[in-house]
Amino acid sequence: QTFASLPAAFAGVKNVAVIGWGSQGPAQAQNLRDSFADAGVDAKVVIGLRKGSRSMAEAEKAGFTEADGTLKAMEDAIPEADLVVLLISDGAQADNYKSLLGMMKPGATLGLSHGFLLGHLDAIGDAFRSDISVVLVAPKGMGPSVRRLYVQGKTENGAGINCSFAVHQDCDGKATDIAIGWAMALGAPFAFPTTLRSEYCSDIFGERGILLGAVHGIAEALWRRLVAQGVSTTDAFVRTTECITGPLTATISKRGIKAVYDDLPEADKPTFATAYAAAYKPAFDIHIECYEDVACGNEIKSVINACNRHARLPMGKIDGTPMWVVGESVRANRVPGAAIPVDPFTAGVYCAVMMSQIDVLWEKGHPLSEIINESVIESVDSLNPYMHARGVAYMVDNCSTTARLGARKWAPRYDYNISQQCLAALEAGDKPDMEAFEAFKTHPIHPAILECAKLRPSVDIALTGSNADDAARFDIV
Repeated sequence: QTFASLPAAFAGVKNVAVIGWGSQGPAQAQNLRDSFADAGVDAKVVIGLRKGSRSMAEAEKAGFTEADGTLKAMEDAIPEADLVVLLISDGAQADNYKSLLGMMKPGATLGLSHGFLLGHLDAIGDAFRSDISVVLVAPKGMGPSVRRLYVQGKTENGAGINCSFAVHQDCDGKATDIAIGWAMALGAPFAFPTTLRSEYCSDIFGERGILLGAVHGIAEALWRRLVAQGVSTTDAFVRTTECITGPLTATISKRGIKAVYDDLPEADKPTFATAYAAAYKPAFDIHIECYEDVACGNEIKSVINACNRHARLPMGKIDGTPMWVVGESVRANRVPGAAIPVDPFTAGVYCAVMMSQIDVLWEKGHPLSEIINESVIESVDSLNPYMHARGVAYMVDNCSTTARLGARKWAPRYDYNISQQCLAALEAGDKPDMEAFEAFKTHPIHPAILECAKLRPSVDIALTGSNADDAARFDIV
């Protein structure tokens, strides 16, 4: 019903420059181009890259060419643009924002899909130019998900990845229309309001938590526990990682977190309850430390420092350790249609980590839509399906630089806290305090999650082709 209003939303916008070709760049550029053509928006989408970038060839494969003026050096694309969608890596934004923003014409709009740059400006005492608008549209999933669900949505009931949006500066009264129009053009069925500052705190924190870092850390801790008990490495992987990315993800996506517990056989519910109660506080402990490191700027500085070291010390991969090697075999030998069993202990720990992240964001005053998006929806409707298809290690190795750094840094913290406080206490025969579990059963987030579940994409992400097709392999300009 609202798609026909895109021309009005982009009134006065003749050139949109998408800067960067990393995880989000290919998806957003193609979705914008397709939506403009379908809705009759009289605007050109242009890719702006560093001169000589190796991404030029990739952009050409997607139909952007120098010959038709849709592929340019960023120095040529930015000054002409009415909307500059800045999708280069966070570290590159921090290093180059003065020159990039300096190229923008007065009255243009800067579009961000992550609030990291504001966090950097806050930390160094700087601000955006006052003569431009600054808006945010943050898809609740990685770039390939944004593109895949958009393409699926052309034939399957308008599916797409939901977004959050924000207006940080409005220099001409048009910023809100542009932000919501941009979200619609990406294929978002729903767009949730936030602020740029709230987004970067919740997003950077979330990817270090349940979205990436925490799920990586707890999966390793739980796998080692089972292997130490004599369970085969393959069965241990199925009972931990496969359980998380398969049935737990499917249940939470459609019916919420509490449904995981409600669906268990009565004999398994005490195991869930004990695991939940034992894991909640150790997880909350790391969550709140991580959140406060993000909010005060420490984590943002850590990312920038790490990016400055990468020429000398590039990031390695994590997929060579025994657990993730076993995972490759498990995925290769799946029987189509075979059900993956729910391990009640794994379920209890995973739900405790997810709920404790929710409680940190609630305590810090984030709106419910953002809490649920950053703790539940992005996890179960975007990232976990990729983990299930490609592997947790693949996901950690192939997301944005900021997320990769955060997952590597914080996953061991979740692993150690769960191992040292939760698992060790249970193995010693200690009885956990059940207060956290009792609170879980009646937590007010549950009905809100069920409402948001109604807004989930109408189809699941279709994963086809090779890993190389994911366009999420690097942050390059």
